[in-house]
Amino acid sequence: MSSNVGLTTPRGSGTSGYVQRNLSNLRPRDSSYSPYPTDSLKHRQRQPNAEILEHDRLRQIEVQVFELRDKLEDEEVDEDEIEAQTEALRRNFLFSNDGDEVKAEGRGKKALKVHQVHELAKAKIEESDRLRRALGIREDYEEGGHWKRGEERLREGLPEVKNEDGSRGLRKEKW
Repeated sequence: MSSNVGLTTPRGSGTSGYVQRNLSNLRPRDSSYSPYPTDSLKHRQRQPNAEILEHDRLRQIEVQVFELRDKLEDEEVDEDEIEAQTEALRRNFLFSNDGDEVKAEGRGKKALKVHQVHELAKAKIEESDRLRRALGIREDYEEGGHWKRGEERLREGLPEVKNEDGSRGLRKEKW
């Protein structure tokens, strides 16, 4: 054993105590070089999958229908009456405002779990839209667009002249 690396003693470890390098450990590359264009580094909001959202909505409806069926069976209600009530509840949820009543029973953004990615994405988009409308930000707003427009106005305002070395470029003011 050398340089305080590895086990102090191999006794009882089931190994010989031999220490070797971890060749599967990848070292971070130089951060200055990026093979990806800078446009791909911009944050894009993840869009929720509509089919998964619909599936979860239908699943929540069926959970409530099953809870009603279980409650009625515990009360020993007739099977035909149970079927009628569960179908009425199911129809009520399916044909109402896209199942908003189902979500109203304690399913806000804070009640969503980490694994409910599509619901979280939908809630985040709605929150961003509310904030954008509250602050009066246009939908086509591009981050940093103000600086780009300012640079374009500056370029248009400066006349192009020949430099001392014969190349053409913008006239630079000495301040």
